[in-house]
This record gives sequence, structure tokens and C-alpha cells, in this order.
Amino acid sequence: MKLRVNVIEARNLQAMGLNGLSDPYVKLQLGKQRARSMVVKKNSNPVWNEEFSFLVGDPSEELMIYVLDEDKIFSDDFLGQVKVPLLKILDTDDLSLGTQWYQLQPKNKKSKSKDYGDIRLTITLSQRNTDEIPIVIPSFSVDHLSNSDKSTELAKGPPPLSSNGNLERSAVPVIDEMESVKGDKLNAMTLVNRLFHIFAGKNVEAALHSVRNLDCLEDLQEASASPEISERQSNDTCSNITFDELLKTMESKDQGGEMPGNLQGVLLDQSYVGAPGGLNSLIFSPSSNFLQSLAELQGTANLQIEPWRLENSGKSSKRVITYTKAATKLVKAVKATEEQTYLKADGKNYAVLASVSTPDVPFGNYFRTEVLFCIMPGPDLPSEDQSSRLLISWRMNFLQSTMMKGMIENGAKQGLKDSFAQFADLLSQNVKPLDQKDTGSNKGQILASLQNEQDSGWKLAFRFFGNFTALSSVCVAFYVLIHILLANPSIVQGLEFPGLDLPDSIGEVVVCGVLVLQGQRVLDMIGCFLQARKQRGSDHGVKAQGDGWLLTIALIEGSNLAAVDSTGYSDPYVVFTCNGKTKTSSIKFQTLEPQWNEIFEFDAMDDPPSMMDVDVYDFDGPFDEATSLGHAEVNFVKSNLSELADIWIPLQGKLAQACQSKLQLRIFLNNTRGIDVVTEYLTKMEKEVGKKINLRSPQTNCAFQKLFGLPPEEFLINDFSCHLKRKMPMQGRLFLSPRIIGFYANLFGHKTKFFFLWEDIEDIQVIPPTLASMASPSLLIILRRGKGIDAKHGAKTVDQDGRLKFHFQSFVSFNVANRTIMALWKARSLSPEQKVQMVEEESEATLHGEESGSFLGIQDANMSEVFSSTISIDLNSLMEVFGGTSLEQRVMEKVGCVNYSITAWEPVKPDVYQRQVYYKFDKSLSRYGGEVTSTQQKSPLPDRNGWIIEEVMTLQGVLLGDYFNLHLRYQMEDLAPRLKACNVQVSLGIAWLRSTEHQKRITKNVISNSSARLKEMFSQVEKESMVGK
Repeated sequence: MKLRVNVIEARNLQAMGLNGLSDPYVKLQLGKQRARSMVVKKNSNPVWNEEFSFLVGDPSEELMIYVLDEDKIFSDDFLGQVKVPLLKILDTDDLSLGTQWYQLQPKNKKSKSKDYGDIRLTITLSQRNTDEIPIVIPSFSVDHLSNSDKSTELAKGPPPLSSNGNLERSAVPVIDEMESVKGDKLNAMTLVNRLFHIFAGKNVEAALHSVRNLDCLEDLQEASASPEISERQSNDTCSNITFDELLKTMESKDQGGEMPGNLQGVLLDQSYVGAPGGLNSLIFSPSSNFLQSLAELQGTANLQIEPWRLENSGKSSKRVITYTKAATKLVKAVKATEEQTYLKADGKNYAVLASVSTPDVPFGNYFRTEVLFCIMPGPDLPSEDQSSRLLISWRMNFLQSTMMKGMIENGAKQGLKDSFAQFADLLSQNVKPLDQKDTGSNKGQILASLQNEQDSGWKLAFRFFGNFTALSSVCVAFYVLIHILLANPSIVQGLEFPGLDLPDSIGEVVVCGVLVLQGQRVLDMIGCFLQARKQRGSDHGVKAQGDGWLLTIALIEGSNLAAVDSTGYSDPYVVFTCNGKTKTSSIKFQTLEPQWNEIFEFDAMDDPPSMMDVDVYDFDGPFDEATSLGHAEVNFVKSNLSELADIWIPLQGKLAQACQSKLQLRIFLNNTRGIDVVTEYLTKMEKEVGKKINLRSPQTNCAFQKLFGLPPEEFLINDFSCHLKRKMPMQGRLFLSPRIIGFYANLFGHKTKFFFLWEDIEDIQVIPPTLASMASPSLLIILRRGKGIDAKHGAKTVDQDGRLKFHFQSFVSFNVANRTIMALWKARSLSPEQKVQMVEEESEATLHGEESGSFLGIQDANMSEVFSSTISIDLNSLMEVFGGTSLEQRVMEKVGCVNYSITAWEPVKPDVYQRQVYYKFDKSLSRYGGEVTSTQQKSPLPDRNGWIIEEVMTLQGVLLGDYFNLHLRYQMEDLAPRLKACNVQVSLGIAWLRSTEHQKRITKNVISNSSARLKEMFSQVEKESMVGK
């Protein structure tokens, strides 16, 4: 049975806004099923006219209707409620309460008697659904149905299917009492539901079973009477057709529409070897084990997959999947319900929209996560095998407004990114991903298919002069010529003399002026035509020279370009700029939908390109400034090369965005020297830096690419420990590659990462050492205006010109880091003249030390206890050693920490404080000397009976000190009032940044020395405290 509720209107609602009005909406709930109406702004007598339907599982339930006022800042305000028991509807003869006004009630009886207003509803119970497709899936999500025992009932009721899918008439039981059953059905239903509460007890489903069987009997009778109804109900209600038959049904109903566009962000865009139908069956077929394998990989439990069911007369299908997501560090295990709906299935293209609800998470009822799977034919392969492209995008669909929207979106983005990374890995184990070389090998065939038809001179002239201006000028010229032939010579008068005929009236002056202007326009058009005819060859077909990174661009066509000429058309041409070199296309005259089919090859480059600028101009003549029709940027670092093999690029700019202009390009980037290009690049950088640069292993490069989401051709050159200076210095690591400079930090569980291109850097300045920079020089990197927007969260300041400034300090080997960064910057972004000038200004300083080893990535340190003792002083006295007092200075100097300097504690979160510490080791503490920069974070214990101080320590000038960081955790608990003492526990862990064969030796040495140092430090604290007394 289905409950239909039509929410019509409300009147005399309370005013909750300052303007004396409200923003009301209605929430409906039946069991665990929920629905929500739209919001009517600023209205105390709103009109909705919205209909909702619910599946009835338990007749003893109540329909709850709440009227609320939407509040974008605080929680929504309560305006009133209505409770309607289902038994009240079942008591009526026609199973309907009709249309009537219901008085809104307060939340509880304690509320003061007020007039909350009224709401007008139409409430009806229906035995079967004749307008919509009946729902026959065996189980539903929490948000849609709480009862899930229909499968067994339907197995008993429906007749068997014939071979052609229609119901066999012989299978329909002939019952003499069918007419009486049909005629008395409403009364029987009412009687059955009344008796339900008397005799059923706990066996709810048994009591309802007879009611549902009556529905099935009636459906059977109608099936035997009407073949059309029989066929529809057999397909939509009582059929168990295979997945292939279901796809064929949707394919036959497909109307040839376009594939849906991408949602908010792209999670995966990859091509695979195999037909689109095979990939679709692997992911979505009920017989496939892909989802079960993915659930095991991700730790998902209680996976339940329901069968597909046809909807919308066979045009789409839907299924529901329920599962329990594995717990993470931040979120406990939660139950999720996923509705998958086929939006398109035509045999070649498939689109499936998945809507995921997680009501158990915080604010889970406020949003749905939507993921769109698009499967389409991929690029052609040389082996003539089929390929398919899988494009997965996502968005957050917020059902209610909330202040936590940004936080929810960021959390969902990171979770989806991690989840679909595992999805892609598992998928690649079942179907072969299309390698870049597979598409690259087909590059010649793709480019050979492009035919550039060169317009003839006459055709070009017709297109250029075939407009109103040119044709009207020709007509006027003929008219004037005929007039001259027919007119008699005028009499010389006024200031005229033979050979000079002046206008004799104002009208003749105006006509002469118009003719002169028209003639000037025609002459300008002729000049533009001659210049354009000379330039129409462009750079198309010019072959690239040399070996290295070879960039090839196929300019196919443009769409919806802006019209800037008076004729309503434009004369567009395209300019490509990459690594300081340009390529220009031919000019297409008088068109807004130009067809180029031209190929451009850039000469081989030693450095892999990062960006390519695409500018579209309108040709106005050889001496006039060109009008921009739009521009775009192609980012090779953030784009997948397989995606660039055939792409529509939207143009930016006022004219382009207004017209939604775009270009179709095919871009190919090939490395003709293989692995040699990497070694040659490193050799060149070694000459610039003046030291050996080691070639990193494939595992290291893979970890680097995964960390920043880089394409597979990017490789790591070097990485350095440093501090990112913002409001508070953040200890992390700086990564350098041929095209980017990136920063990553994982401090106390808070991860920060960003990167920007070398070409985005406008200037790099060296800041002299100061006390704030822990007596170490700093690097100030200034980006160009409008660049590096994605890395804005890492910038220290933004100047008045809109340039981002990044401040890096406390390098372990500043000279090596500075020299490497300057060399890479010069190689990527400076002109030859600027490079020569900088080389002349640089000193030939000798470099010492080397940062080598393989990068292992940032990992959490395994903590172990190195000191535990009871200190005979109170907690306040003990905390003075971390308070920046003179006691701290004396104690640290006595344990061998000289030049001890600290910053003040600054709040970073509620009850969380942070500061920076710098000192040098005394020779008695370390024979190598060395410096220490550390970040300390202080927070109270949960019972506020003590403090926890966490410290991340970086060693500089210590042998192999750049290979690891030290993590310390001090836990100090007050034992008062039992004892005037404190319990101190200190744990230490080593976070390895690079691999070394001396790890065990270093670990043993660090733990023993730290334990002795901590013992001496707290012993000195006790002595100083006793002296103070």
C-alpha cells in the first residue's frame, strides 16, 4: 500500500524573521521515510502544491508533518506540527481523508496556548499504483523503506513468464469468486486492517500478507484481460529478467540524447582496453564480483546488493545497495545507502548516477553525495581492438542549508579521492588500462585523418566580400556610374571653375561624405583581404626538429565564438604559446563556427612543458590591434595526457564566457629520448648546482607523484627539510621537480600540502638570518599576479598587487637548497639575458654536505617510553620549565643547550598552544655540535589534572640529522592532594625521512642519549626548585 500526501498550502503562520515574515517549508516522516518540500521565501501564507508518497509497512504508524522556518545561520525554527494516524485513514470507506485544513499543534503540551496557524492537506491510501512503476525490489534503504520482506510474497503471487516475456494465460488461476473479491476489496481491506491490531500481535507481516495477496490477485486478473497491461506489469513488476535483457530494454527505449555532463569534480578519467559494454557489465552487473572485491579491499561490511528494476516504462533502471563503511581515524563505522540509477544505456554509452546517503554521520540528513559514472567509447587502437573511457565525477547535493557546508565538502572530497584511488587500482587488475604509448602509437593515424582543405582564392574572396557592406558598395558604385553617364554637365557657378565641381546643396554634401566613408571601408577590406591571403598558410604542417619532449597540437574546430564585426561574424585565428615559442593558425573568415583541421608541432624541448597558452583573436588587419575572442590555459601537470588526446577547452574572457565559446584540440606530448631525457636533465642541473644529483628510484617517484597528484612523467629531483613561515612556522619538507615546487607537512596529525609551477615565480629573494628564523637565512618566493591560487593557503602574505608570497626558513643545508632552487627556477622561467645576469651576480661558493638517500614519505613516528619518574614538586613549578621563564633558561643551559631562544605560547585552537624553540648543542652533549629547531604544542589533560606537551624536533649540522625527525611527548600529571608531586612520562619516536643502513644504530644512540638528557633535565628542575625555596 502507498500513502499519498498532497501538501497544498498553509495560513496564518507565525512570523520568525525580523521583517515580520517567515521562510516556511514542510518536513514529512512516516517511520524512517522522510521527505521535504521546497522553501517559500518571506510568506506567512505559503502555497506549495507538492505531492509526496510513502510505502506503508506498519498500519499502526503515524504520519508526522512538521512546518519549519528556514534559518541560514542558526537551526531552523519550529512553526507547528500535525500527527495523522494511519488507522484513521483505514477507518474511512474510500481510504481517504480528502482535502481539509489541519490545525498546527505545538511541540509539547507545556507550550503556551497559541495560534500556530493551519495547513491544508490531501491524504489518501492507494491499493496499487497505476501511474508509476510498482516497486518490487526486495529491500530498501533506511531513507526509503523500513520493511523489506516483499520478495517472498511476490514469489508466491505472480504467474510464470512465457518465452517472449508475456504472462501465460494458462498460468492465471480461474477463480469463480474473483469478481466478488474485486467488488468487496475496499471493505475487505478496511476489515483486515481493523482486525490487524486485535489478532495480529507481533506477527505484523503475517497479518498484512493476505492484504497484499488481494492486490496480486487483482493484478493477475487484469493481466489476463489486457495483454498490454500484462506486458507492462510483467516487465516492471513481476519479472526477473537478466541484466543483458534489461540493458536491451533500455537501449530500445533510448531516444538518442546526449551524455550527462560532469558534476562538481572529477575523481577518475581513464581509458581501458575493451568495449564499453564489457566495462559496464564488470562494474554494474549483478553477476560480477567487482563490488564484493572492492568492499573487501576497503573494509566495507554488510554489503547487500538488490537486483536492478526497470522504471519509467523501461527508459531507466534502478537498484539499491546498502553497506557499512569501515571506521577511519576521524569517523566511526557508519551505514550507507546507495541508489544507483541508469540515466543512459544505448549500447555504446552508459551513464549511472549513484546517490549515497549516510544519515548516521553528523549532519547526515542535510546532504547526499552524488557520483556519476560515464562509460563511453575510447580512442582507436592500432590493433583495431575496442577501448572504453571511464569518467567518474562527484558533487554534494545539500537538502538543507548548513554552516558546515564547506567542512562537509572538504571531508567528502578527501574521502572520495582515497576511495576511488582504491577503485581504480582494483579495476586495473581486472581490465587493462590504456597506456599512454598505446594512444601515442596511434597518434599518426589520428593526425593523418585530419584533412586541411585550403580555400581557393575565389572562395576566400567570396567569403570575405560576401556581406552587406561589400555588396552595397558595389551597387552604389554602379548607381553613381550610371548617373554620370546619364547626367548633363552642370553649369560652372559660385566658386567653381572648370574641372572643380562642388556640391550645390547640403544634401549633396551629405551624399559625398557617405560615399567617401563607404569607399574607405571598401579599401580597408581589400587591404585586409590581401594581407590575410598572404598569411593563410600559418604554421600548419611545419615539422618539429630535434629530440626530447615533442609537443603536437591538432586544432580541429571552434564553437560559439563571439561576433565582433559589423557583419555579425568574426575572422578568428589561434595562437599557441609554450616555453616561449609560438605557433599561429590560419585565419577563418566570416564565421563563428570555424573548421581548421590543422596540425602544429613545437620543436623538441629539453624541459617538459608545464603550461600552454591558447589565445583566439579576431583579424582586423595588419596594423590594427587584434581583438581577443577568448583565451585558455592547458596545464600539463594537472592533466592526464590521455584526456588531452581529444578535448573541448572552454575559453575564458568576457566575450567568450558570454557566448560559451570553446575549442576542440588534440594534444600529444611524447618523450622521444625515453629514460635518457631524465638523466640528461639531471646532468644539466648538476652543472648549474655544482654537485651530484642522484637519480631517484621508480618507487620514490611513484610516492612523490601520488603525494601531489602528478602525472607519471614527473620525477623528483631533490627534497629538503624546512619550515614554512605563516602566522606560526610549520615544519615540513620542500620537494623539487622539473616543473613544480611543492611543500608537505604532517604536524600533529594536521596535513598541509600545495605546489605551484616554476613559471609562476616572479622573484626569489634571500632574507638574512634573524632570531625569528632561528639564525638561518630564509627564502622568499614571490609569485606572479593571479598565479598559484590553489596554493594560497600556504602563502604568508598577499601584497597590494595580488601576488602571493611564500616564506621558507630553517633549511638543514641552506646553500644546497638555495643553489638547487635558483638553478631550477632559472632553467624554467628566466630569459637567456636574465640567466646571464644572475650567473654574473652569483658567487662561486663551495657547497658542503649532500642530501641523498631515497625519500620514504612522511610517516608517523612509533612512540616508546624513554623516561618515567615522580618529581617532588607541584605542577605549577614543574610547568615553569616550559613557560619561558628564567628557570627554563638555566635548566636548558645546564643540560647542554646553548643560545637557547624561544617564542611565546600562542593559541592555535581552544586550549591548545604552540611555540618555537631554537638552541645549539654544547660539545659535551654532541661532539658534532649542531642546532635544533623544534615546534612544541601544549594542551591540558582530559581531566585537566595536568598537561601534555608534544614536540617535533629537527636536527641541523648533525651527522645524518636530515634523515629523521624526533617526536617527543611529555605527559605531566599532578598527584595532589595525596602528594605534593607530579608524575612525568616522556615518550620518544623517530620519523624517518630517508632510508639508511644505520637506522638501528641511530635509534639506539638517540634513545640512550635522550633518556640521559631527560633524566638530568628533570633532576636539575628539582634542584632549582629546592634552591628557590
